[in-house]
Amino acid sequence: MSDYDSAADAAPEAERPRVRSEYKFSHVTTQRYLPLPGKAPGWPFAEIGHWKTDVDGALDDWIEELKDWRREHLVRIGYDDAHYRRPELQWAQRNFVHAQMMVEDRYFYDPVAGRYTVDRYLDDLERRYGGIDSVLIWPVYPNIGVDDRNQFDLARDLPGGLDGLRGAVADFHRRGVRVFLPTMPWDHGTRDAGRRDWDSVAELVAAIGADGVNGDTYNGVPRAFFDACDAAGHPVVLQPESTISAEEALIWNVQSWGKKAPNEAVPPVAKFKWLEPRHMINYENRWGRDRNHDLQYIFFNGVGYNAWENVWGVWNQLSDRDAEGLRRIATVERAFAPHFVAADWRPYARTLQHGVFASRFPHGGSTVWTVVNRNEFDVDGELIAVAHADGQRYYDLWNGAELTPRVDGGRATLEFALEGRGFGALLARPAAAADDDGLDAFLAKMRTLSARPLREYSAQWTSLKQTLVEIAPTAPAPAAPQGMVEIPAADFDFVVGGVEIEGQTWEGVDVQYPWENSARRNHRRRLRLPRFFIDRTPVTNAQYLEFVRASGYVPRDAHNYLRDWVDGAPRAGWEDRPVTWVALEDARAYAHWAGKRLPREWEWQYAAQGGDGRRYPWGDDWREDAVPAPNRGRRVRAPDPVDAHPAGASPFGVLDLVGNVWQWTDEYVDDHTRAAILRGGSSYQPQTSHWYFPQAYRLDQHGKLLLMAPSKDRSACIGFRCAMDAE
Repeated sequence: MSDYDSAADAAPEAERPRVRSEYKFSHVTTQRYLPLPGKAPGWPFAEIGHWKTDVDGALDDWIEELKDWRREHLVRIGYDDAHYRRPELQWAQRNFVHAQMMVEDRYFYDPVAGRYTVDRYLDDLERRYGGIDSVLIWPVYPNIGVDDRNQFDLARDLPGGLDGLRGAVADFHRRGVRVFLPTMPWDHGTRDAGRRDWDSVAELVAAIGADGVNGDTYNGVPRAFFDACDAAGHPVVLQPESTISAEEALIWNVQSWGKKAPNEAVPPVAKFKWLEPRHMINYENRWGRDRNHDLQYIFFNGVGYNAWENVWGVWNQLSDRDAEGLRRIATVERAFAPHFVAADWRPYARTLQHGVFASRFPHGGSTVWTVVNRNEFDVDGELIAVAHADGQRYYDLWNGAELTPRVDGGRATLEFALEGRGFGALLARPAAAADDDGLDAFLAKMRTLSARPLREYSAQWTSLKQTLVEIAPTAPAPAAPQGMVEIPAADFDFVVGGVEIEGQTWEGVDVQYPWENSARRNHRRRLRLPRFFIDRTPVTNAQYLEFVRASGYVPRDAHNYLRDWVDGAPRAGWEDRPVTWVALEDARAYAHWAGKRLPREWEWQYAAQGGDGRRYPWGDDWREDAVPAPNRGRRVRAPDPVDAHPAGASPFGVLDLVGNVWQWTDEYVDDHTRAAILRGGSSYQPQTSHWYFPQAYRLDQHGKLLLMAPSKDRSACIGFRCAMDAE
């Protein structure tokens, strides 16, 4: 870039250098990232001439004008830093690596053993990228809305209830990891909790010992949540998902997420980090596959990262290179945490090479610089010149080595190397610094880590392979048993797609059928189906009661089991309605007792669709008389009797396929997530939000329900029917 400017670089806050060019920053239009220093070229060079941007030519004036803007802006929002000074909230200022974690993740909960496995979860993260400082335990979306349980109900339905969740939180605390719980303002279509959201949240976080609240879709979590938790004697860190919009919220939101940082030649500066250096940002890029820009952005700004990998059941793992980069960044940030929240940080500290950018973080007499190389190629030689004092020593923190500067008067020029698209970090320490402050151990650790360059780690992203869970065949029957329908052998065009809200059409979304090499949203296969039998209707309460009495079946995890029964039997008049509040495991137990099995999804679809590819069992056009009336209220109502809608029959005479209750079919599993394919949809249509579990009434669509444990998986809107093999 340009030569060292000792006067500008060393000027204290109280001395205002003369501004040569004015940069007026708007208090209205300045968004989450500050306008960049230097004038970007216009047409025709806007896309091809970023090399023309003269950052250094504008830098000192840009910084001074930005300081003026900060002073005025903090007055405009009536800023008070009292919450950043509260000792019980200051852990947020060291919260450099955060992870949103789905409760369905098999590393967090072992469904076979039926227990939380926090150590397994954390050990995996420590091995791959150095571990986390905090976790967001997420029990809600995308399953919410499959029935009328609200966001707080779903937390209470986790295995072991709140006692079990409190134990998991204690396990995180034992490992030094803080815990967030989510809240979402859009959940007003499910059961009314009967109290204000912030009061429910305060009760929940106090009950389990959580440390923070993540505000899903919030642009700043309202102060009411902060005050309610304080009033409950359980102060928390608030963490909005989106960038703060009402900027007064910076006062009580001592942390936030960041996203969508512009990926230009010049790295951007986070607005709220500049306004309040103690405000910790955890940058997230949930669907990103190359996170190098993310990591350069966080290191340049001295902020943290949301290492979110299980995205609504889609495993989006950090590449080996990105994981190792995050490990090294976090190692530096944790070791020098006070520097990264110091008041006098300065972005765009001058460097000596084009495309190399640095930020300066002074604290307690020493200074840390973070350095990023935006070039695709390696850069070495003299890279930065800094103000020098007698006896001051310099260290390459990234590579764990002391540097010998070239000292010329009052400046020291430092020589080191940066990988293409890589990172660096420097430390300047006064002569009087203690020798026993752990620096030697830190340098030794970084020497070990940096011995292998990041370029030697794979940057390749791959999707996680899924396996279809086996369904054992039944004893073949010569003819359809009572209550079942014969489905003849056929060549069937199986065409179906998932209705998951997020994930676009990217690899890894939805499921991976046995004939596919990865999961994807849309599927098509011509299948040769043998003759089989399928229940004419879903299993009813009366049929399930017969099973319970004959078999004595009691599930290991009985929470929510047959929740709508009374005294061990269906409610009066519910005998011919579909049984619900049964987990996939319960449905399989019934099928085994009956000498049947659950249908494969393609069997269910063929029985519903026949061979002509129709959209609905009765044809291509929706018929309101073929299904139960939709329920758009906040509470689930009882399903209709299974034979109440004969107009909904399929070409084979199969009934109650669509719009009454969802029906269990196949299960898919990968290393981190289990999911069940649900068919047919239900009558329940919660309103007020587009984030609720979407319906799939069309026969070329299916729902995907993430599985954790029977206590949470059971639902008022999910039943099942059985199939049987034929001779």
